[in-house]
Amino acid sequence: MSYRKHNFSAGPCTLPLETLEEAQQEFVDYHGAGMSLIEMSHRGKHFDDVASEAMALSMEVFEVPDDFSVLFLQGGAILQFSMIPMNLLNPGSKAAYVNSGTWAKGAITDAKEYGEVYTAWDGESCGYTRMPSSSELAMQENTRYLHITTNETIGGIRFSEWPEVDVPLVGDMSSEYMARPLPWEKFDLVYGGAQKNLGPAGMAVVFVRKSILEGCNKNMGRYLRYDIHESKGSMFNTPPVFPIYMFGKVLRWMKKEGGLPAMESRAAEKAGLLYDAIDNSNSYYNCPVDTASRSHMNVVFRLPSEELEQKFLTEAANADLMNLKGHRSVGGCRASIYNALPKESVIALTSFMATFQSRN
Repeated sequence: MSYRKHNFSAGPCTLPLETLEEAQQEFVDYHGAGMSLIEMSHRGKHFDDVASEAMALSMEVFEVPDDFSVLFLQGGAILQFSMIPMNLLNPGSKAAYVNSGTWAKGAITDAKEYGEVYTAWDGESCGYTRMPSSSELAMQENTRYLHITTNETIGGIRFSEWPEVDVPLVGDMSSEYMARPLPWEKFDLVYGGAQKNLGPAGMAVVFVRKSILEGCNKNMGRYLRYDIHESKGSMFNTPPVFPIYMFGKVLRWMKKEGGLPAMESRAAEKAGLLYDAIDNSNSYYNCPVDTASRSHMNVVFRLPSEELEQKFLTEAANADLMNLKGHRSVGGCRASIYNALPKESVIALTSFMATFQSRN
């Protein structure tokens, strides 16, 4: 077996070793075809089977109702920041956004280019250290949807309880995609980049309620229309072949490991180990996030000084604990503990944290 370092990268993410090794075996000669899958026509039988399985598994593993369709689109989550208001907002309607941090701010900035947008709650005053309660959301009339970033990768916060509002939700789930169940009845659209929990970079996965497609705005370029992608089975243009191929393998691994319930349970266990190490360190390690909003995917923490943080990161990397540096916009440390990261990696990190504290 290949030697693997402990990879806490926020994205691209750790993938299951068995899926990487399986892809390695198939890469040059896919199923006896004499060529790689990524050299074949996306209209051919080999890739058609791969894409069909990935679509079916995405619906099954994520427990998606039949009244939704799944789309595989290029451009990552950031293109969706624009496509959502372009498709969903018609004259006379407006969109509400929860400003919960960096990625929510990006979604708001882009949405304002395409329609009337307002902030239903702003986390800037609390330093983006928590998510709002439903009672704090200031909703306005004629609101088409409420956009939430269900888990802020940089700030390390998540919605532990889903908003109770009278309009459909739209959710950016990039950094906790398929890590916990969703109340699908609340949502019209769920999206995210695959690279933070489900596969390599290069694809956004979008689940859209079929009944809203007819009413979507049609006055834009064809690639930007959800209804066209849905009608073509995500084959309107050449799709992101390699990300779809790997996404299907990751989903097959998730199903074998116990599906969504297993992923949610493992995430809670791994996060619990790490937060316990932080909370039991006599404030040597400090998580700035409100306890009720703590992410199960991205655990952020600080040390007593930036000098100690730099020493911590250097020694951690020497101990094969990789990619623990916090985002450049906030500093500190961050451990991203996605679905495929083994619990053993978290145990190795908490052990190192205890040792580092005792030495420093």
